[in-house]
Amino acid sequence: MTITANWSYPTAIKFGAGRIKELADHCKAVGMKKPLLITDRGLSTMAITQGALDILDAAGLGRAMFAEVDPNPNDKNLEAGVKAFKDGGHDGVVAFGGGSGLDLGKAVAFMAGQTRPVWDFEDIGDWWTRANSDGIAPIVAVPTTAGTGSEVGRASVITNSETHTKKVIFHPKFLPSVTICDPELTVGMPKVITAGTGMDAFAHCLEAYSSPFYHPMSQGIALEGMRLVKEYLPRAYKDGTDIEARAHMMSAAAMGAVAFQKGLGAIHSLSHPVGAIYNTHHGMTNAVVMPPVLTFNRPAIEAKIASAAAYLGIAGGFDGFFDYVLRLREELGVPDKLSALGVGADRIDEMSEMAIVDPTAGGNPVELTLEAAKRLFSECI
Repeated sequence: MTITANWSYPTAIKFGAGRIKELADHCKAVGMKKPLLITDRGLSTMAITQGALDILDAAGLGRAMFAEVDPNPNDKNLEAGVKAFKDGGHDGVVAFGGGSGLDLGKAVAFMAGQTRPVWDFEDIGDWWTRANSDGIAPIVAVPTTAGTGSEVGRASVITNSETHTKKVIFHPKFLPSVTICDPELTVGMPKVITAGTGMDAFAHCLEAYSSPFYHPMSQGIALEGMRLVKEYLPRAYKDGTDIEARAHMMSAAAMGAVAFQKGLGAIHSLSHPVGAIYNTHHGMTNAVVMPPVLTFNRPAIEAKIASAAAYLGIAGGFDGFFDYVLRLREELGVPDKLSALGVGADRIDEMSEMAIVDPTAGGNPVELTLEAAKRLFSECI
């Protein structure tokens, strides 16, 4: 058998409680003198964000912040962020927050030095080579949730505000120069966000593990990531101050993002149009559609999932794993249907058309046809 693959692994990660104190040092180390902290509106007034700004300010780096970021960041947010970056004379970005703040922060650092529209850098073929690499500002990432793993990713998901489609924008330099993973920053997360982000990390690991592409390193990382979620997400959900559980969930989130270099699948390709149209929480949407997708993929992944179940200490092979997912969702308060998230059945055809062309669809172990997407949406709604 001839095996050919392209692999890439992440960046310097400063992991541990209290390490946010190192923020200014790492900004200076990558050449920043006037960083712009980018986060979402909800985080902008919270103590952890103001504390990060205090650290920057005390080190002579200012306390500039941009927070006009929607839960599913779009091109309008990006345009405003780039304007703020240029108008303020900034030379780097501190991407701070959950997936929305991290994705938009990385995209602003990228687009600040480009002359072409952002859609010219969609993750298609070698489109990333169109970019002016010298114009990309340095990035320090600080996750405050444990889900997306965007802090170790080379892409951002940006919604096209006109077509309501999510686009994956890619460049190797989207990867932050330094990532600070401080589990103390996640202690204040509400239960619903803990559940949604945690299930996002689980979905990343599950889909990467199930992907048919060849990447044994990612395969192993995905498997261990699922184990960490199984052991520690219920603990983090039950007691938000459990710093050990919070720390392990931060690891699982980063591991999921590293692992999905191997591929994602129909969980994400169904979730993306739902989020783009209805503005639902991405991780929670993934959690809702997960069981129907598992059933859909069963012919191709049954043996693989049985092996994962054994590693995770789950009896009963595929069926045992499926039942575990249902129990976990119930324990975390995940709704059974998308209708509970405000999703209607009137746009199934439109969402199905979007799902089958989503870049994640190609990693599904069973081909996601238009008819299959419609059937899955009908089951989920």
